[in-house]
Amino acid sequence: MHGSATPLSASAASAWLLVLLCAVSGAYCLLRARRTDRRARGMAAGEAVMGFGMAAMAVPSGTGPWGPQILLAVCCGASVHALWLLRGGVHHAHHLVGTLAMAYMALSMAAGHAHGRAAGLPVVTGALLLYYAGYVLLGGARLVTAGGGALPVAVGGGAGTGSAGELVRACRLAMGTGMLAMLLTM
Repeated sequence: MHGSATPLSASAASAWLLVLLCAVSGAYCLLRARRTDRRARGMAAGEAVMGFGMAAMAVPSGTGPWGPQILLAVCCGASVHALWLLRGGVHHAHHLVGTLAMAYMALSMAAGHAHGRAAGLPVVTGALLLYYAGYVLLGGARLVTAGGGALPVAVGGGAGTGSAGELVRACRLAMGTGMLAMLLTM
């Protein structure tokens, strides 16, 4: 009642929708981590951290003066976890790319906090944009096709056929799209 009568701007509304999308994806991955076997639990827990980290990064009001440093520490820890998962096979490389991209964005946020905006290196940002654009297009094509495509899906506990596998793919697609959107703002 005492607040401003101006409506929520379109950019703030889309940022809050991205926060919601990433948080719901993170929550689903966390629930999946509780229900899966031990081998798949690490991957699902890592994806949950990614979802919640992306939700925190997408908050339109910012994360405060210590937020970028905290996000950087969490993302670096997730990167170490992703390196540990790589011992199980190269199919975990996407998780490593994602955690390193999150660490890169958190570092850019920390460096840009004094300047009022996050700005990274154009070459790194461009390479990540190309990677995630390809990932989103391929993931969308896999989700739309009836058989999920002929390429193997790097997933533990839920990569099978049926609605559970499709929901896992949809969550990954949502998080990939969110990462692409956040990279576009850099």
